[in-house]
Amino acid sequence: MILEKIKKHKMLLLVIATYGALFIFAPEKALASINNSAYYLLEMLQVLPIIFLITILIDAWVPKELITKKLGAKSGLAGNLFSILLGSLSAGPIYAAFPLSKLLLKKGASVTNIVIILSSWAVIKVPMLLNEVKFLGVNFMIVRWILTVIAIIIMGYLISIIVKKEDILSIESVSAYQPLVKINKQHCIGCGICARVYPEYFEMNDDKAIVKSSKVTIDNKETIKASIDDCPTDAITIDQKSPMKPM
Repeated sequence: MILEKIKKHKMLLLVIATYGALFIFAPEKALASINNSAYYLLEMLQVLPIIFLITILIDAWVPKELITKKLGAKSGLAGNLFSILLGSLSAGPIYAAFPLSKLLLKKGASVTNIVIILSSWAVIKVPMLLNEVKFLGVNFMIVRWILTVIAIIIMGYLISIIVKKEDILSIESVSAYQPLVKINKQHCIGCGICARVYPEYFEMNDDKAIVKSSKVTIDNKETIKASIDDCPTDAITIDQKSPMKPM
C-alpha cells in the first residue's frame, strides 16, 4: 500500500525532496524557487478557472461533429491552418492550453492539430508577434513566422505517427467509481481471443494481451463482461479496489 502511494505521488515527492536539498545546500536559491513557485501558483489560480469555464462551454455547446470536421484527422491543410489561427489568437500562458487541448482531442481533434495549437500558442501568438516587430523588425518576424509555421506542421505530423490518440486518452485520471480492466500476465497464455473479438479494447504485444481501453463505463460494460467470460484462463479482471459494484 505504501509503495503504491509512493509510486502514485512520485513526482510530488521528487519536488519536495528537491526543495529539501536546496534548503540544506543552497538556502538562497531555495527561497527564490519558493517565491517563483508562489508566483506561478497565483497566476494559475487566476487563469485556470476561466479556462475550465471555457472548456465546459465548449463541451456543452460545440458539437463533436463540428470539431471532427474542423480539427479531425481528415481536416487536412485547412484544419492545420485553423489550428494555427486558434493558437495564434489565444490568450494566457501555455499551461492554460492543456485542458482545452484535452477536450478538443476527446471530441474528435487529431493529434497533429493539437500539437499545432499548442505550438502556435507557445511561439506565434499575435501579442508576441507585435512585440517581435517592435524589437527585431518586420522582416525578422515574417521570416521567423514562416519557418516556425512550417516546423510546427511537420512536427505535428511526426508526433501523430509516434503518439496515437488512444495513448493520450488512456492516461486520463480515472474516477474512484470507474473500475479498470486489467490483465494478469501470469495467467495470460497469448491465445489472442480478446484481441480478435474485442479489438477496440485489447491488443497483443509480445504474445501477451494488453488493454487498450481500461475504463469500465456504461457504454462498454456488457462488452467487457463478455470478454471476461470468453477468456479461457480468467486472465481478464476488473480492479477490485473500485467501490463500484461488480457487473
